Amino acid sequence: MGFRIEERSAPVASSGSWRQTPLSVEVWGPLACFTRPELKVERVSYPVPTPSAMTGLLEAIFWKPEFHYVITRIEVLAPIEWIAVRRNEVKSVVSLDQVRRLQTDRTARYDVETDRDQRNTMALKDVAYRVHAQMKLAPHADAPAAKYRDQLRRRVERGQCFSQPFLGTREFAAYFGPTGSAPVDGVPIDRNDELGVMLHSIEYTDEGERYHWFNARLQHGVLEVRDPLGPDDVDMPKASWRKGA
Repeated sequence: MGFRIEERSAPVASSGSWRQTPLSVEVWGPLACFTRPELKVERVSYPVPTPSAMTGLLEAIFWKPEFHYVITRIEVLAPIEWIAVRRNEVKSVVSLDQVRRLQTDRTARYDVETDRDQRNTMALKDVAYRVHAQMKLAPHADAPAAKYRDQLRRRVERGQCFSQPFLGTREFAAYFGPTGSAPVDGVPIDRNDELGVMLHSIEYTDEGERYHWFNARLQHGVLEVRDPLGPDDVDMPKASWRKGA
C-alpha cells in the first residue's frame, strides 16, 4: 500500500508557535474505536480520534527516540456514524511478571479459553480524517528536525512502516494517503460539538499509566488540539491498576 505525507499551511498549535508548517496525512478505514479510558469494559469510542491515537498511528510509520509527534489539528472528513460490535476478548490484563514466568517456565501455560468473555464495542464506521502534526526534538537529538521530516516523507512515499497502523484498536487497520486520497470530498464536515474533557495523551510511569486531558471542541468539523489540563483541573481515572502491566 503506497501513501505519502505532504506539508500544507495550517494554524499553529495552542501549545506554542512552530517554525515549520505541519505535516499532514489523510487517514481512513471501515471501522475505528478510540476508546474512552473510563469505559474500558464495554468499549465506547470517542466520536473523533484522540491525539494519543493519532500519535500512535504516525509512530507506526516512523519513529525514533530523538523526537516525538505533537498532534496540532484533526479534521473530520466523513460523517460521524456509529456501529455496535460484539467481540470475544480476554478478561484479564497480562502483567509483566506473568510474561517473565511464561518465558522462563516451559511448563506454565495460559489458557485463553478459560479467560474469554463477550463484550460490546460501540465503534465508528466509514471514517476519514486529515491529521496535522509537528515533530518536537528531544534534548539528545543530534540532527535537525528537517532530517527526521525527510526520513518520514521517504518512508511514506515508499509505503514503509514499522507496523500496521490502526484506528484505535489493532483490529481496525488504517489506510493512508496524501491530501485528496481519502474516498471523500476532502472538506471537513459541517458539525459543531462540545466534546467535553477528552484524552490528550498517556504517560507511562513506574506508578502506572498517567492520563492527560484537554477540553475538546469540534468546530465546523475541525478539532484544534489544545494544551492539556493540569492534574488538579479534572477528576478522571488515574489507571493505577495498570501498574506493572
